[in-house]
Amino acid sequence: MTSELTLFVLKVAFLGLMWAFVFAVVYALRTDLFGQKVRKLPAGGDVAAPAPAPMPMAAATPAVQRAPAAASVSSSGASRLVITGGAKEGLEIQLPPEQLTIGRSSDSGLVIRDDYTSTHHARLLNWNEGWVIQDLDSTNGTFLDGTRVIVPTQVPLNTPVTIGTTSFELRR
Repeated sequence: MTSELTLFVLKVAFLGLMWAFVFAVVYALRTDLFGQKVRKLPAGGDVAAPAPAPMPMAAATPAVQRAPAAASVSSSGASRLVITGGAKEGLEIQLPPEQLTIGRSSDSGLVIRDDYTSTHHARLLNWNEGWVIQDLDSTNGTFLDGTRVIVPTQVPLNTPVTIGTTSFELRR
């Protein structure tokens, strides 16, 4: 009698352990497919308060690539960023004095939450009285007027910059 009860308890424990394993596998698959749960941003939290400190660019970084001659309007007078396409279309952001980080991370200055945007995707820098876009080794790339940004590139006024499914322009 005791051995039958022990065998029954072992069967139930083994069944419970198997179900725990199945739930762990399903949870891992869900996390890989849909990502970790992220905390909700407060109302109007599209732009985080302070941007992280600028990372110094290496001395060996190539010179800033100029934008194509057709769009030779300097971005020195740019004071705002206007999102022209994507989930946040119509949003306007005042440009900070030095830099604006862009990505999926909640510590980015401009948070873009889509599947094609990296956590730390790109950075806009105010450099030599003009704005420069720098791709931060993102998976899907940063595009300036349809051309992939490989080196830091000057952004002319009213020229579309595309990150993931979001497009924006610098304006006065």
